[in-house]
Amino acid sequence: MDNLCHALAGAALGKAGLARRTTLGMSTLVIANNLPDLDVAVFATNTLAMSFRRGWTHGVLAQAVLPVILAGAMLAYDRLVVQRRTGAPPPAQAGELLLLSYLGVLLHVFMDLMNSYGVRLLMPFSGHWFYGDALFIVDPWLYLALGLGWWWSSRREAAGRLDSGVPARIGLGLAAVYVTLMLASNVAARAEVRAGLDRAGRPAGTPFMVTPVAVNPFRREVVVEVGDRYEKGTLWFEPWPHFRPSGFGMATGLDDPEAQPALASPRARAFLQWSRFPFVQVDRNFAPPTIWINDYRYANAGGYGWSAVKIQ
Repeated sequence: MDNLCHALAGAALGKAGLARRTTLGMSTLVIANNLPDLDVAVFATNTLAMSFRRGWTHGVLAQAVLPVILAGAMLAYDRLVVQRRTGAPPPAQAGELLLLSYLGVLLHVFMDLMNSYGVRLLMPFSGHWFYGDALFIVDPWLYLALGLGWWWSSRREAAGRLDSGVPARIGLGLAAVYVTLMLASNVAARAEVRAGLDRAGRPAGTPFMVTPVAVNPFRREVVVEVGDRYEKGTLWFEPWPHFRPSGFGMATGLDDPEAQPALASPRARAFLQWSRFPFVQVDRNFAPPTIWINDYRYANAGGYGWSAVKIQ
């Protein structure tokens, strides 16, 4: 998920009552819910982002270590800065800071797991990708549930209401129900697509993906690998799953002779380790040809998308 969603999750948890457990509780929750994304620093280097993101800082080792580091940093900040102020609050409790840090980091990884980009949960011991395919990476319904709950609780807290945490708890509950329904509906959607592929005579092991689209939770995008090409389709809930091919696709181009040397490069190999539906485009308007590698998860009908990487 995007960082606004992660921050709102932490803020809603804080306003629901968890921030009261210790001094710096709210700050710890918001930071912890964003902490694994410190791997965005890769964008300041020449490293291919796909080869690094959602790996080391999202894997089991980071899940164990990052909360300890954050709790220690927050405790040090409290002792060295907060407690030296006039009228300082009670000292932060190390155990509570550690608990909130673990909650935030683990929730971040879970939310990232829910979309089609995936997470390498077992890093650094394994680079295997895991995908939930249940939530679009920018989900306005989570914004609404978490953001409205946080805002309403903040208003109540400012007014001195003893029940100020209720709206945030409702927002968190609605978000949990929404995520659960999206997970369950994706199971039903995959079953319908599988049945559709069976009716079309596709082999049982045909790779395919069913993933949410922006804004509309009642529609899914489908990508199917059909030999040397990918086909897209759409699934609607009306109210039951109904799958229909979109009528367009993209050749993988992975066997193009001109692309073979470029595909053997370290940059291309790193991309292929990340990609689920890779395809190659060779632009012969240049000499030598320009070669791009892309992933059909994030490409449109013309083969364009943010995931395109130039490899020659």
